[in-house]
Amino acid sequence: MTNFRTFTELVLERSEARKDADAFVFLPDDARGSVPQHLTSAALDQEARRIASWLQDRGAAKRQVLLLYPAGLDFIKAFTACLYAGAVAVPGPLPAEQGQHFARISGILRDAEACAVLTDSANAPAISAWLAAEGFTDVACLATDDPAQGDAGAWHAPSLTPESLAFLQYTSGSTSDPKGVVVSHGNLLANEAAIQRSIGTSAESVCGGWLPFYHDMGLIGHILHPMYLGAQGVLMAPFTFLKRPYRWLKMIGDYGMTTGGGPNFAYDLCVRRVTDAQLETLDLSSWTTACNGAEPVRAETVRAFAERFAPAGFRPEAMFPCYGMAETTLLVTGIPRGATARVLDVDAEALERGELADPRGDFATRSLVSSGIARDFEIRVVDPETRVEKPGGHIGEIWLKGDSVAAGYWKRPATNKEIFDAEISGGTGVQDTEKQDTEKQDTDGQNAGWLRTGDLGALHDGELYVTGRLKELVIISGRNLYPQDVERAVQSTDKALGAGAGAVFAVETDREHLVAIQEVRPAAVATDLHTVASNIQSFIGKEFSIPAGNVLLVRPGTVRKTTSGKIQRTLMRKLFLEGGITALYEVLEPAVQELIASTEAEAEAEAEPEAEAAATDAAQTLESVV
Repeated sequence: MTNFRTFTELVLERSEARKDADAFVFLPDDARGSVPQHLTSAALDQEARRIASWLQDRGAAKRQVLLLYPAGLDFIKAFTACLYAGAVAVPGPLPAEQGQHFARISGILRDAEACAVLTDSANAPAISAWLAAEGFTDVACLATDDPAQGDAGAWHAPSLTPESLAFLQYTSGSTSDPKGVVVSHGNLLANEAAIQRSIGTSAESVCGGWLPFYHDMGLIGHILHPMYLGAQGVLMAPFTFLKRPYRWLKMIGDYGMTTGGGPNFAYDLCVRRVTDAQLETLDLSSWTTACNGAEPVRAETVRAFAERFAPAGFRPEAMFPCYGMAETTLLVTGIPRGATARVLDVDAEALERGELADPRGDFATRSLVSSGIARDFEIRVVDPETRVEKPGGHIGEIWLKGDSVAAGYWKRPATNKEIFDAEISGGTGVQDTEKQDTEKQDTDGQNAGWLRTGDLGALHDGELYVTGRLKELVIISGRNLYPQDVERAVQSTDKALGAGAGAVFAVETDREHLVAIQEVRPAAVATDLHTVASNIQSFIGKEFSIPAGNVLLVRPGTVRKTTSGKIQRTLMRKLFLEGGITALYEVLEPAVQELIASTEAEAEAEAEPEAEAAATDAAQTLESVV
């Protein structure tokens, strides 16, 4: 679609062509209905030049700049300014309070080696104080909404190539610590083109949504894609959606939005929370692409949303199940345009063996939703242990190649060798070391290896079916169980159990034990928590033929999720073993209770030397002061 070498060149051209047209509209979170905020292309261009001049004056070109903003237009101005300055933007979550949030941002700041932090006037004092407290004395902080900072007339175009870094996308960490994905201008242009080809967007499209701006789907899909197209974007804050899902759907109708979406849980939330009276005010007929990705897509959700919002003009073929990740910039696969979501019913027992097989009479089945086809990637399904490619209809790890695949994680050469440069045994790749040395590079200089996604799936009739995460697979008695299947079963037993608000995993003693942690609304329980837990145990035993000896019913908000709504099962397992989960009601096997106690004891033993060292340091400091 474009002949631009860098995304910066593209944005400069789009700004000149659109000028007084709205680039973005932002709807503030105000129940009283505050006035929408408009940002024209000309105003965005002028503000970006001003902020970029400040960055260039401080030598930020080709260096990392951390962006910490509440949802709003200031973030877009700052990100665009980094593109204009030739700096590497590092979007991050705004620290809301002292503690874990600041700890995460401190880690990102150190890892990214940021030379500056951009924010707004409301948050600049707190962020400046945090920088000083953390010892980041050489990191400048700028409130970009101060018009006195920078001079648009002093800005000059940066010298960039397709290989130049555009931004670092820090992963949300559903199974590991956050890592910065290195996204080049070439990667970004390639993926934006892939998105456009997949969903058929154009300059007449209206894109947007509510996802966090520092999340890959929110940033690349809802902000950078309309910039790529030269189209309008319409946005709101995540909290606005979570508080009143109706406002998202109302925004779609009010602005004639065509493209936008979110994780599966967002569609569930709309089905549950939008009232009949609200439904009558909605018009979803303009919505041609309702992207559903970032977590497993549920067949029940697809059907329920289409049925619930059909009176508002929503068409089943508008639902767009897709698959992607930060490591591929964003999109990998999506269903063909105009097609309805394909649901494949398979035999549950065969699925546990790693095969897709037709249902057998009255035997248990599982429903899988297709994530569609890949137009711009090569996809292989590979045995993660032997690295041998699997035939169609067999489950393995999803491996990818394509121009959108990032060069790797920032400053993680060993991890990059393992994850971004994998070789298929006896297939496209080779294991022979001497051949690897000579065949590692393609003619364009990119890594010839495959990206290991860590996701499990299968190819069937040319379409990709994602079944789960490799590290989260529950293996009990030699059977492979997908935690999301067990979680759904748990949540189906009682209306008081929150949909998408549970975590299932396994812990090991002399054998594997299943653990189910589930949020519950006590006021909605018709009987008592003991009965709810007993019903969960009975249903899991019946549905999956495994013992469910460990059930914890917890308060809403206990189950940890990433910014995109993915359940952080690995973190929940860690918290459980460390005794960090407070339950309203729990049933635990004796062996699991002993395991928790021993893990807590080990954690305390490891912490004692650190505590003693800290106490000694404090005493020495006090003595020197006295």
